[in-house]
Parts: sequence; C-alpha cells; structure tokens
Amino acid sequence: MKPYARKASVLWLGTRQRGKGAISTPSAALKLALYAAGGDTRRRGTNPPELIAAAHAGSFSLTLANELGEAGYSPRRIDTTATVTMEERGVGWTMTQVHLDVVAAVPGVAECDFVDAALRAKANCPISRAINAVISMRATLSHPESELRRKPCRSPAANPVSLGRKAAVRG
Repeated sequence: MKPYARKASVLWLGTRQRGKGAISTPSAALKLALYAAGGDTRRRGTNPPELIAAAHAGSFSLTLANELGEAGYSPRRIDTTATVTMEERGVGWTMTQVHLDVVAAVPGVAECDFVDAALRAKANCPISRAINAVISMRATLSHPESELRRKPCRSPAANPVSLGRKAAVRG
C-alpha cells in the first residue's frame, strides 16, 4: 500500500488561558469546529485531548477489526471509548494515560481469540504506537445469551485460561 498523508488546519486567537480556536479538515468532518484548552469545560467545542481520544478510538477499532478478520472472524460491532488523562507536569500539560474500553459483538469468537486480537490491536494501532503514555484497556465481548458457550481457541499462542465475559486487559 502506498504511503498517504492527511492534514488539518487550526486558527488560534489569543493566549492558552484566554484564547480560542477553530479546526478544519479537508474532508469537512471538522469545519471551523470550535476548540479551546483541554481543561476549560465552560467553553463549547472540542479540545486537543478529546481529538486524540477520538483518533485513538477510531484507529484502535479499525485495527481490531483487521486483527479479528485475519484470525478468521467477522466482527458485527466494535464500540470503543478512549479516555485521555492529562496531568500538569514540570514541563507543562502531559498526556499520561489512555484507557480503551471496547465492547465487541463477534459471532463465533472464542473469548481467548478475542482477547488476543484486542492485545495485538492495542500494540499495532498506529495511534497507540505514536503516543507516549500508558495505555490500558478493558475488552468485553457482547454476546446474546444463546451464543454464550465455551469455544476452543484458534490461536496457538492463546492463553487457555478463561477470563469470563469481561476481560480486563492491561499492559
């Protein structure tokens, strides 16, 4: 696949504390969308940590769908929420943690195969690789009760220990 590039433009007016800005993308998904400093909850619009969370959730979901597909599964739904934690450090505001909370409906998947795919997606996601923060994850399978039965793992590297319906995945 050929390399590609995407861009976004920002107009910022004022200081960090009292300023405001607008961000636009060529796709018009964001067109002069208002944004401000991350900790300013009084203003309308988005902020850089929120945009990073959106990018990470989207990138992770695509990577997980790919990992599941390569393992022979067809996910029906992947719902990912990314929570970015910012802390003020000596050098300024720093992204210290991202928590991914994913709930997926994947027909016929063994739980251990799902956890393996989620761990690979977390490691291989382009946004995960680009940020310098601790990334934690909780991965949960969403099955109709009739589909809830123990299935053997396909992956030879899979951990045979059952993690139950909710798999808390750290690392």
